[in-house]
Order: sequence, then structure tokens, then C-alpha cells
Amino acid sequence: MTNLLIHSMTEFTDLILGGLELAGARHVVEIGAEFGGMSQVLADYAGTVDGRLTSIDPAPAPAFVAWAAQTPHVTHLAAPSLEVIAELRDVDAWLIDGDHNYYTVLHELLAADAACERDGTPLLAFVHDVGWPTGRRDMYYAPARVPDAYRHAHEFGAGAMLDQVQLVPGQGFRGEDAWAMANVSGGPRNGVLTAVEDFIAGVGDTGRVLAFAHVPAVFGLGVLFDAEAAWSPALAELVAPFHENRLLATLERNRLLNYLKVIEWQDAAAQDQRRTAR
Repeated sequence: MTNLLIHSMTEFTDLILGGLELAGARHVVEIGAEFGGMSQVLADYAGTVDGRLTSIDPAPAPAFVAWAAQTPHVTHLAAPSLEVIAELRDVDAWLIDGDHNYYTVLHELLAADAACERDGTPLLAFVHDVGWPTGRRDMYYAPARVPDAYRHAHEFGAGAMLDQVQLVPGQGFRGEDAWAMANVSGGPRNGVLTAVEDFIAGVGDTGRVLAFAHVPAVFGLGVLFDAEAAWSPALAELVAPFHENRLLATLERNRLLNYLKVIEWQDAAAQDQRRTAR
């Protein structure tokens, strides 16, 4: 059933590559490769500008590992992002699509920004999953990697429903054993969008200004960049039509409602099968 749900950053390819081109990005870092769909797009781009792609993922698909090993301008780092970001140099752009929780995303942004400050490079980051369900609700692939102070009460197998704060056991958008979600949405230190907003506020307290565009489609894409960068006006012009676009938001909500209905049908069919088997 997952083939009925578009979910990849590749859906934003034109926008992302357009941004990379405007920024003259040559060294691109991708956090979260999974099956490598976006990785191949980024590698193709890097090849055209004599650049390189660094992809960070502790456990991607084996096919991705084999592909990365055979692609000279691609480096795969098989480690959690927060363990290796500080080691990277001269990064022009960051794509963040790893663990979708407040602690991880906030600290990925802090580490990326520190690396950019160290190297004298303006920050440019594309952050996936700033929309529902993880914009205001943490998701944990590896809960133990999130410190207690940041980790919300969570559950595997319970699902998120649109317009509902609490998870619903055995229903809704869920990952079964693959990932857990915070029991409650909203509130402090909860969700990817909250992490981005708190990061922007923290940077603002230092006197720097970051620009942010929220594209409300395919689980939400955030485009975050240094407002003082030479390429900032051109990038702002590129993303402005998509920022909080009401039509995109309406289409996204309709898409999610339809997919949640598919999950409901799937759950009902599975329940019928269990009853028949008794």
C-alpha cells in the first residue's frame, strides 16, 4: 500500500536543484539516504559541477551502499549524523531527512550552522518533514539515541490521525515496529518544524537573520538559508510562490485524508482475515 503514498524528497527535485544552482553549491551533504532515490539525483548534480556528495546514514539499503562505493564523487558515512557533521568541511548545502524528531533536527542544524560559520560558508538547508505528522510530533527510529530530557513518551504501533492530539492504538499513520511516535502532538520541543523555528529564533538572538520558506506538500519541505548570502534574493524569489501556498496545503490535506482512509480499509481487511482464520 505504501506505493500509493508519495513521500520522498525527490518530489522536490526541481526546487532543490534550482536552489543548489543559484547558490553555486558544489559540496552537498545529505542526512538520511534510505534507498538512495534523492542521493542519485544529488550525485548527478554534483557530477555536473565537479562537486561531491556526502551522504550520512548509519543503515541504508544495501543497494545504496554498493552504489555509493562505485560512485567516485560520493562518500557514504555509516554513522549517526550528530557524530560526524563536525568533521565535514566546506559544505555548501545540507539536505536533512534523517530522524524526524526535535532533538535530532535541532542539533543537526546547530552542528551544520557551526560548520558553516567555521568555514565562512552561508547556511543553506533543505529540511524534510516539517509538515504533518512530524512537524509538531516527534518520530523515533532509535529512541535510545535521544536524551531523556528531549524524549517524549512514545509508542510503537499507535498511529497519528489528522486533527487529533493523541495517538490511536492500532490505527492511523504508524510504523508498527519500524518507528515510534510521541504520544501527544504539540507543545515545547516536539516535532521537526518546532526544531526549525527554535533554531531560527536562537540564531536571531545573535543578530543574524535566516530566511525560511515552508512548502506544504509531501509532508512539508523547509528551505532555510542565510538572508545575507549573495544568492539569497534569487533563492527567495524561487521559493516564494511555494511558501505556505494555500492550494498546496489543501491538496496535501486531501492526499493525507485519502491515504488514512486506505489505511483504515487495510486495517479492516486484516481484521476480517484474522476473524476468518479463527
